[in-house]
Amino acid sequence: MTTIKKEKQSSSAKASADKPKTSRENDVENNKGVVAFSYIWILFLIPLLTKKKSEFAQFHAKQGLVLFALEVLGMLFMWVPLLGQLFMLALLVISVMGIVKTLNGEWWEIPYIYEWSRKIKL
Repeated sequence: MTTIKKEKQSSSAKASADKPKTSRENDVENNKGVVAFSYIWILFLIPLLTKKKSEFAQFHAKQGLVLFALEVLGMLFMWVPLLGQLFMLALLVISVMGIVKTLNGEWWEIPYIYEWSRKIKL
């Protein structure tokens, strides 16, 4: 019985490997390593400036730009005893989640940040 399951799994894996990838899937596969820089402070500039033709890179780099602006703003309020630290911690968690999601090839729309990033025209 397990042999049948393995054969079915291997045949389905072969079928999915035989399908040609779309240009969007190729974009994600080719750029997801560089796009992870989008969520590391000022390094969002790397995919923003070097991968102008990549829809995936621009999507995440613009969110990284908004996140960077919020981090700079957060540094100004860091002196507020608890509120500033919680805000910066939340931004750190969002950054780590963004890195993980880009490395997995996901198009993650960060709540609120995505809405602001859509307004950026570069």
